[in-house]
Amino acid sequence: MAVGLSGFAFGVTSAGSGLTLLQTCALSLLVFTGASQFALVGALAAGGNPFTAAAGAFFLGVRNAFYGLRLSQLLALPRAVRPFAAQWVIDETAAVALAQPTRRSVRIGFTVTGLTLYVLWNLTTLLGALGAEAIGDTDAWGLDAAGPAVFLALLAPMLKTATERAVAGLAVVLGLGLLPVLPAGVPVLVAALAAPAVLWAEGRRRGRTTAMEAANDAPGEDR
Repeated sequence: MAVGLSGFAFGVTSAGSGLTLLQTCALSLLVFTGASQFALVGALAAGGNPFTAAAGAFFLGVRNAFYGLRLSQLLALPRAVRPFAAQWVIDETAAVALAQPTRRSVRIGFTVTGLTLYVLWNLTTLLGALGAEAIGDTDAWGLDAAGPAVFLALLAPMLKTATERAVAGLAVVLGLGLLPVLPAGVPVLVAALAAPAVLWAEGRRRGRTTAMEAANDAPGEDR
């Protein structure tokens, strides 16, 4: 239900942003990752450069490549099938597949989730795009917030460590803080720097802690 509502919201938002019905449906058929699609049409609607908008959407979609590295081991699919399976590597299919205890159940979970979501997402995208004119002022409905809301709902339970929460918090600060001063789509790219910045700071902190422990454990020191 959540994915269906998000797909409908994307169709309405995309059509309201000026994309044609064909362009809207092509995005869902070929890209099939909601956060990236919303980021792309949102940046375009705000007057952003198409290349900047595409870059922001690309970086949001990079996480799927990391899912794929893990899923490729669990699924162990034949080479001929892998390019088709890669199209279904998204947050939901990864979550369902990774929760399964056996390879058979991993494959079933991935296939059922991928097939149903792909069909539903594209169907509701089409319905949303067709219904955009009937709805009228799409901004008044706030449907463009549905996609990010679903994405945050998926992300929030995964922020279990202090480092992960720090990355998320810094990304929010960068993204929202730079929104008024940078062109549309660029704050998303800058927010991606949150992860290396936090990891660098964490590495420095651990290095200092290790050095202090080594100094305390050195022989001949007064205690």
